[in-house]
Amino acid sequence: MNKTEIERIVDTVAIWLIVAYLLLAPVGTLDGLPAIAYAAFDQFELIVTGLFAAEYCCRIWTAEKKKDYVLSFYGIVDFIAVFPALILPVMGMQELRALRLLRLFRLTKISRYSQAARRFGQAMADSKGELAIFSAATVILLYIAAAGIYHFEHEAQPDVFQSVFHAWWWAIATLTTVGYGDVYPITAGGKIFASLIILIGLGIVAMLTGIFASALSKVKRNPD
Repeated sequence: MNKTEIERIVDTVAIWLIVAYLLLAPVGTLDGLPAIAYAAFDQFELIVTGLFAAEYCCRIWTAEKKKDYVLSFYGIVDFIAVFPALILPVMGMQELRALRLLRLFRLTKISRYSQAARRFGQAMADSKGELAIFSAATVILLYIAAAGIYHFEHEAQPDVFQSVFHAWWWAIATLTTVGYGDVYPITAGGKIFASLIILIGLGIVAMLTGIFASALSKVKRNPD
């Protein structure tokens, strides 16, 4: 059995383990099940975590450039997949409840075995310059939006827009065009300003989508 066949078997087993975890993970959130069901899930989770930890160690051991692997995207994903289990025993109960949510990061391991995910990652890397510029511009626009709506709405809604920091939530919800409706302008100036921010938000989403779609198409045409 050559190295390629062994890697194929390892990949297949890993995928099935991840699928099984996906199917069983919701069981741990149900109330009223027999204690044996929760115990069985905990045992299964322990086994999966142990196997992923062993895989992580093996990949470090066999990597030609160990530091490059550890600091690579997939190396970080592999570490996150087992990280919660490594520190849960030393955490308090309140921290444990919150930290258990990190188990969801284990789902990202499935991306290692997906060609589409690799293309997605390559497209992200190819367009990282443009994405960085738009990310910086988005942060600036968020500040302008928060400061602007505070200027228009502070006197009319002092409890809602107490400061620019309090207006930051509105700015994020509006610039991303989510618009939850829990905080909204009531003055004429605030409504006009909010309309402009929404239009800018739509433009940002469209431009980012176009940039990434172009990069992804290029990767699909030239996979190497």
